[in-house]
Amino acid sequence: MKKLQVLLFLSIVLLSFTVVNSQNKQKNNPPLFSNFSYQGNDQVYIDNPLKSDEFYTPILQGCYPDPAITRKGDDYYMVCSSFAMFPGVPIFHSKDLVNWTDLGGVLNDVTQFNPHNTGISQGVYAPGITYNPHNDTFYMIVTAFSGNLGNIIVKTKDPKKGWGNPIKLGFGGIDPSIFFDDNGKGYIVHNDAPDNGKERYNGHRVIKIWEYDVENDKVITGSDKIIVDGGVDPAKNPIWIEAPHLYKKDGKYFLMCAEGGTGGNHTEVIFKSDSPKGPFIPAPSNPILTQKYFGRDRKNRVDWAGHADLVKGPGDKYYGVFLAVRPNEKNRVNTGRETFILPVDWSGEFPVFENGLIPLEPKLKMPKGVTENKTGKEGFFPNGNFAFNDNFTSAKLDNRWIGLRGPREKFIATSKKGLTITPFDTNIKELKPTSTLFYRQQHNRFSLTTTIDYKPKSDKDLAGLVALQNEGSNYVFGITMKDKDYYVVLQKNQKERRDPVKSAIVATAKIDLKKPVQLQMKANGDDYEFGYSVNGTDFVNVGGVVSGDILSTDVAGGFTGCLLGLYATSTNDARP
Repeated sequence: MKKLQVLLFLSIVLLSFTVVNSQNKQKNNPPLFSNFSYQGNDQVYIDNPLKSDEFYTPILQGCYPDPAITRKGDDYYMVCSSFAMFPGVPIFHSKDLVNWTDLGGVLNDVTQFNPHNTGISQGVYAPGITYNPHNDTFYMIVTAFSGNLGNIIVKTKDPKKGWGNPIKLGFGGIDPSIFFDDNGKGYIVHNDAPDNGKERYNGHRVIKIWEYDVENDKVITGSDKIIVDGGVDPAKNPIWIEAPHLYKKDGKYFLMCAEGGTGGNHTEVIFKSDSPKGPFIPAPSNPILTQKYFGRDRKNRVDWAGHADLVKGPGDKYYGVFLAVRPNEKNRVNTGRETFILPVDWSGEFPVFENGLIPLEPKLKMPKGVTENKTGKEGFFPNGNFAFNDNFTSAKLDNRWIGLRGPREKFIATSKKGLTITPFDTNIKELKPTSTLFYRQQHNRFSLTTTIDYKPKSDKDLAGLVALQNEGSNYVFGITMKDKDYYVVLQKNQKERRDPVKSAIVATAKIDLKKPVQLQMKANGDDYEFGYSVNGTDFVNVGGVVSGDILSTDVAGGFTGCLLGLYATSTNDARP
């Protein structure tokens, strides 16, 4: 009798496990993505082919803003803002300032940096990176708008081998950078509000400096001092002095900052002093970099230039990296703030960006001694017009694939068949980690296709593509279910001011899912199109041509560019 009871009990347990496992599989219902292809085709690169001694700028296309750079010997390391993207603070390595290798993200441990409930333009931004030759250590410093971190610093002897734990620094403000003097003494400069919060006008900010205790990795209490109040000409009420960097040359100290806000009035300015604590005198030639003086109708327009950092390049020639944008024909900024580079003339008293005060050109002469442009080859980051293809069969995903508000490894799995995304109970419109694998839009004109093998179980299930500027400005194009039929659906999500996100179904089409389907997204400037193919050749457009306005920074706001994602959710509300 007891044996029979035990067998009955085990049968019930096994049946329960089978039912739960089946329910979990049905609930998760993971789609399989394969054959991803992205192709950029901007006219500027067609019209401006490279000669053997030239390279393109921007050097990092797509949403890679706020660059900072440092050098150790012949090794250059550059970091950028990432906001709520994960991992945080992308980092790149180069030997020559032309050919760059993507090393992933500095902040890649979600237990230490977790932007799980932040808006896409929060997280971390405006990093600084500095090599200290006195202790052979690299420092990355940044402001983190999540996890009660504030301004933090991380260190390493080798950026290719990872970074140490974040160290909280205990001061306010944003845009910190660290500088080490010839005697090894450390200083941190950053943007802050005026003392006691007494702003004379909207946009009134100051630059502060702190002495830094190198041995104990903390600022020295009481050492802070305002070294710039307002900007170059306080009588004119300058706005948003920020992104400071300290340098030393010929025994003098130079403070370079951005001014005017990070939009159309963005500029880069420079000050000089006999001491790191000032007083700092502005250069009479300010600004030393800007694009604000030119009309919107110029060809191959580049705008918003500023937020720069300087480094000695090959042959000890100075170069500056900075952010700028490439608007499309309707003045939309869908590729976001990108990383550009220019040579810098520092033969005189103050540095000046060469050709940085005239309309920027799309290509440059390679630095002296650099003989080969390998961008897009041998593992180097591409630029210009290029294709990116991925079958997802590699054990390690390309670093260009990123998560949002959390690590991609939480929802993906790769195999010889492709990429499986296990859907979260999270909609793309929520301020939560989303089960979406993102790739930055890097061209104003591009096409993207991928194959998806997927059969939703209910109208709550959806998988497909997303074009996202932020959680309140995006298009969802995916496969879902209604009754017993399958559909592709195009949904537009838009938030205006403090109103809730308004969702609208642009178009739907019934679809046959007897075999995997190809999904496609295309953009031609401000015009976006979505389509599908059931035979791998002929694509059916869904929704006609839709405006990319909500995918642009100038319309949606914030600091990011458009992200193109492979998306899955079990809380779908885009229904036929």
